[in-house]
Amino acid sequence: MSGMDDRSDAFENKFAHDAELRFKAEARRNKLLGMWAAALMGKAGEEAEAYAKEVVISDLQEAGDEDVFRKVKGDLEAANVEQSDHQIRRTMDELLQTARAQIISE
Repeated sequence: MSGMDDRSDAFENKFAHDAELRFKAEARRNKLLGMWAAALMGKAGEEAEAYAKEVVISDLQEAGDEDVFRKVKGDLEAANVEQSDHQIRRTMDELLQTARAQIISE
């Protein structure tokens, strides 16, 4: 029976590891997205870093990516920066891939 227990533990460990990587990748993607949006709004340096942190924190409002999307979309609109929903979502997808690659290579 210990073989089954070992297998069960291995699956649990893999699930926990995958969940941790997913969380780290999404947090990093949100920071990268914040830096991207900050640049579009003309922010740089500490102001851009502070905005990126706001984007990361916005992801804690609800499950999924919609809270982050709404934050960035609303802020871009408020700054009169034209970006379609499609462009923002595509950038989110691209930056998630970038974040995953960065985390894996660490």
